Amino acid sequence: MKIAITGSIAYDYIMTYPGEFKEMLLAESLDHISVSFLVDEMSKHRGGIAPNIAYTMALLGEHPVLVGTAGKDFAEFKQALDNIGVDTSGVRTYDDVFTASCFISTDRENNQIVTFYSGAMMRSAEYSLQEAIGGKADLVVISPNDPVAWQNYITECKTLGLPYLFDPSQQIARVPGDELAVGVENAKILISNEYENEALKKKTGFTHADLMEQVETLIITRGADGTDIYMQDRTIHIPIVPAKEIKDPTGVGDAFRGGLLKGLAAGWPWEICGRVGALAATYCLEQVGTQNHTYTRAEFVARFREHFDDEGLLDSMLG
Repeated sequence: MKIAITGSIAYDYIMTYPGEFKEMLLAESLDHISVSFLVDEMSKHRGGIAPNIAYTMALLGEHPVLVGTAGKDFAEFKQALDNIGVDTSGVRTYDDVFTASCFISTDRENNQIVTFYSGAMMRSAEYSLQEAIGGKADLVVISPNDPVAWQNYITECKTLGLPYLFDPSQQIARVPGDELAVGVENAKILISNEYENEALKKKTGFTHADLMEQVETLIITRGADGTDIYMQDRTIHIPIVPAKEIKDPTGVGDAFRGGLLKGLAAGWPWEICGRVGALAATYCLEQVGTQNHTYTRAEFVARFREHFDDEGLLDSMLG
């Protein structure tokens, strides 16, 4: 199954703040905010939503095509993705700009403040699916990207008849409701976290029932409460896999998506797809950074079977 993953390609600068952001965010002063947080730690990591998803898929034995734009500092990033099995032939690089960068500060309550520099991602509107993958894929993932490119990929998927998984997440705050509605209306699968789902409904005017009329499958992740997968005839609840140690929540949702897509590529039932996603998310939660978790497929299957019964389906990962 050929899965193309579009979205941001970025370096992540992850910082840890020992206090709580809310101590410095005063409701009566939010109209003229000026605050500074002294962080204890900072580390640089490979990131971006599209590579994060692709990375987990590759760990699980898939070879997704990464589609996006990167800058003159992408060579080491590309090599790391190639080494693990991601197909980077769909990435266009530019020598006159840096790869996008995300600056993430996390406080002791796991609240986050994020700023994002677009860099080469701003050029993604110049790059089409026809150019990147010949206009052919069994499933396209449309995740946050340059807003124009994002809309272009939605339109192109519709024109080419390509099914897509719509993952609006961070773009919900920026994109007008009518544009979000178009993305939903043409999607095969819609995925978001609980907060994003509420924001999406508010901006589009859609109800839960409306969303279910538009898409085949609606997936809502709910943090520690697991994930709900809604289909026309039933709802499946996916519990979390307890973490051995919680180090950093950054990228956990992307890892979930990577695990879920592994299951879809393998043709497994939704129950198994969701549970593979849940375990993939936990592995990410146990490490700092979005592409620093590692495991063999045998280790993954063994840990999966400590929590779930796959009825032998995951044996295909061991060959």
